[in-house]
Amino acid sequence: MTPSAQPKILLEIAVASLERAITAERAGAHRLELCDRLDLGGITPSLDLVRQVRSALRIPIHVMIRPRPGNFVYDADEFSQMKKDIAALRNENLQGIVTGVLLPDHSVDVSRTRELVALASPLEVTFHRAFDETSSLAIALEDVILTGARRILTAGGAFSAPEGSATLCKLVQKARGRITILPGGGLHPGNIAELVRAIGVREIHTGLGTVLPYNSADNIFESAIRDCLANFTR
Repeated sequence: MTPSAQPKILLEIAVASLERAITAERAGAHRLELCDRLDLGGITPSLDLVRQVRSALRIPIHVMIRPRPGNFVYDADEFSQMKKDIAALRNENLQGIVTGVLLPDHSVDVSRTRELVALASPLEVTFHRAFDETSSLAIALEDVILTGARRILTAGGAFSAPEGSATLCKLVQKARGRITILPGGGLHPGNIAELVRAIGVREIHTGLGTVLPYNSADNIFESAIRDCLANFTR
């Protein structure tokens, strides 16, 4: 399922439907983040949707594990549901999950997140933008590394990745290759290549939601993805 040659810049696209997933692959996306309710920041998609997308696509798929919108502090029932969702996905020929848990003080819940990482193995785990809600990104970086997650999806604590570019640079430096920093948030064809060059990352994430309505036509969505990729080579 994974392409034999690693692209110079890996473009991950967030999608919430089979049609969008097919369009993203056709446009040249290298990996998908599959979720439901992108308008609410993304929640766990249905198992039926996961199976439909996996059956239709060849590129790697990472699935969001988030039981509800809102904050990232979960009670016992919500955490139990997250574990059930991960267990259900382990045999669906996926490549990763996207998740994360915080404590009430807005620090990373290392214990619970580590439990999810272990349960998901051998799937890769991306710690999502709950990271940006932590009180100290420097401490959170070390905490996420302790969980065993492979990457962090982040806008550098800002609303958008371009706004957080200076912090993203610092995070890449602090990570020292121990974990992948995956910039995301507010990225589109007009700014994505500039951000990649400024930060020096090899993976980038966008759902294009800041420039396209989530119900926009598939051909417009496809064109925007192609424009993102084209800008990497200019």
